[in-house]
Amino acid sequence: MLNVTNSTDKELQEKITAMREGGKILGTLLRDLKNYVKPGMTGTEIDAWVRKEIVKRGAKVAYDMLDDEFPGAICISVNDELVHGAPKDIELEEGDKVSFDLDIYYKGFFTDSAFTMLVGNKGSNAVKNMIKITESSMYEGIEQVKPGAHIGDISEAVEKVLRKGHLGVIENYVGHGIDKEMHESPEVPNYGKKGHGYKLQVGDTICIEPMSCLGKPANYTDKDDNWTVKMKDGSIACHCEHTILVTEDGYEILTLPE
Repeated sequence: MLNVTNSTDKELQEKITAMREGGKILGTLLRDLKNYVKPGMTGTEIDAWVRKEIVKRGAKVAYDMLDDEFPGAICISVNDELVHGAPKDIELEEGDKVSFDLDIYYKGFFTDSAFTMLVGNKGSNAVKNMIKITESSMYEGIEQVKPGAHIGDISEAVEKVLRKGHLGVIENYVGHGIDKEMHESPEVPNYGKKGHGYKLQVGDTICIEPMSCLGKPANYTDKDDNWTVKMKDGSIACHCEHTILVTEDGYEILTLPE
């Protein structure tokens, strides 16, 4: 992450401007994606639409820049898939849970966001509740962000909401710093202790991304594609995320739509 202590005011302002612009592009694209997805669509069809939209909106496909090639422009994780879902040529069904996780690259900087939804107009009340609680935990974590706050303040807040909601808390995947690289330090776990960890500074940019499940949190990487992470017990999983800027008086969510 850009060293905000040693960077010049110009460097910091260039970063903030680029990430604000990129974040709005990403947030708006994900809003449009949520309205676009319908039962009967395949993961590969959705992936092709996302790729086209990223380029059309003036950004670059961040997943094309990974050292280990990812087979798509967006991660699409269905039902018991937690994260890093490789797009598949399988039709989404009414009531399926699907999580979308997208990074884009714009003017030299990355932004990252994710959301979980149910396909169509049907779906389990338990899954709806899981999505609501996980989103609430993310916003509770975001509320802790301010100069001088510790990463542990965020982590504890997220964990409390998830555990109060009786959800499985995923511990082996975490949030992270972000700017010129997709994943940077510090790590932002979804569990922890207030007052512990890195102390936030004005100009820092981090991703807060709770992950939860309806069963036990144990998971594994599918050997079929070496990307898709699935729940060991087959339970439904959830993931949501925003890129956050630390401001002088608190925080700014960069990945909201226009």
